[in-house]
Amino acid sequence: MHEMTPRQIVTELDRYIVGQTDAKRSVAIAVRNRWRRQNVVPEMQPEIAPKNILMIGPTGVGKTEIARRLANLTGAPFIKVEATKYTEVGYYGRDVESMVRELVENAIGLVREKERDKVQEEATERTNEKLIDLLLGADSESDPRQSHGGMGLANQGSGFPPGFPPFVFPGMTQTDSATWQANPSETQSAQEDAARRERNRERIRKMLLEGKMEDRKVEITVESRPTGMPMMMGIGGDLDNIQEMIEKIMPKRSQYREMTVREARTVIFEQECEKLINKEKVDAEAVELAENLGIIFIDEIDKVVASEKSSGADVSRQGVQRDLLPIVEGTTVQTRYGYVKTDHILFIAAGAFHRSRPSDLMPELQGRFPIRVELQDLTQEDFVRILTEPKGALTTQYAALMATENIELVFEKGSVEKLAEYAFSVNQTSQNIGARRLSTIMERLLDELSFDAPDMKSGKVVIDADYVVKRLEDVTKDEDLSKFIL
Repeated sequence: MHEMTPRQIVTELDRYIVGQTDAKRSVAIAVRNRWRRQNVVPEMQPEIAPKNILMIGPTGVGKTEIARRLANLTGAPFIKVEATKYTEVGYYGRDVESMVRELVENAIGLVREKERDKVQEEATERTNEKLIDLLLGADSESDPRQSHGGMGLANQGSGFPPGFPPFVFPGMTQTDSATWQANPSETQSAQEDAARRERNRERIRKMLLEGKMEDRKVEITVESRPTGMPMMMGIGGDLDNIQEMIEKIMPKRSQYREMTVREARTVIFEQECEKLINKEKVDAEAVELAENLGIIFIDEIDKVVASEKSSGADVSRQGVQRDLLPIVEGTTVQTRYGYVKTDHILFIAAGAFHRSRPSDLMPELQGRFPIRVELQDLTQEDFVRILTEPKGALTTQYAALMATENIELVFEKGSVEKLAEYAFSVNQTSQNIGARRLSTIMERLLDELSFDAPDMKSGKVVIDADYVVKRLEDVTKDEDLSKFIL
């Protein structure tokens, strides 16, 4: 997926997001440049820095959705953070470096999922064998100390065959004992026991694979990780290393739980995957993935612009900008998985900037976002397209929801146009919240149908223009009412 051309990336984004071509082109070029950097000569790679992007536009026009869909498309580690959560005066719990640690955690999840797919087959085989052992009670039945009255314990490590007599004389060696003869009846009994256990295992394995043992009860050991001390969670600062230290010091708690084979399979499978996955390899790959392909989306960056006064919260906002600067410029952040360099992480910042301008940011911070894209307000025609074109459009979602109640929900073209008209009108007369207004309008429109659907049992409901007018006309006409309800 990392080798997609900018044109292919834009085409994929068009399936989910309407309009905003300039923003899509900018992020597509930025992603392609990362692929290009990985294919230049190694000596040049450290010199090529990512071109960070600043998106400017009102809420609800697709800024966050573009970044999120882009990350899903490329398989890159991605996190979204709100710049405002770093602005509270006197609160030191969320240092700016924590966004990099969250990115690495996201990368850990992606790499673990990839490694999990590699070991899935072996883990499944191990899980089945463990379940067979539990169903047979193999831990007790196959123990030679219990099966042969302690004879196995006496001969443990001697290399003697089953049924060989125990060492009965102090100092007796294997050569001295060579004249002893195994009891034929004991040898035959041991072989019969082994053959019987193997036949039982094969019978249980067949029943397990056929799904006939799913409701049988087994008892397994479950380990629970120690949690951090609650009293330490509010003191602020970076608690990653403290938490890791606590996990190492405090012993893991094991407990026996009885559950069905169906439930135990999931637990045992996870345990076996954990044993097969190389943790050090996962950590190293995740750090490298975060450093070279990570995307951090910083939303509401306009909220950390200080006003003309320089006291109170404005001091905090200015401080956040200063803290963001080294992260975006390129620094090294210590995480529980190792040191992470931020030089080649792609930062995408976004803000409405309706009360401030990008030029109000610190000049140094402005310089780290060389690509600036202005997203356009959504028009009535855009609302029509949003309701019908994208994969997973709102009309498609509601039709799928009603289908679970055996109700066929159909939206006529006139109803979609009327919905778009109302949404655009309310945005113009009250606060403009972009495409999010459509969700409010749709919920109001289908409120009665959603409530009565379970009692209708089945049927077909056609939403036409008259239905939309009947449900929304009174609300949209009253400006004060529309502000309250819509």
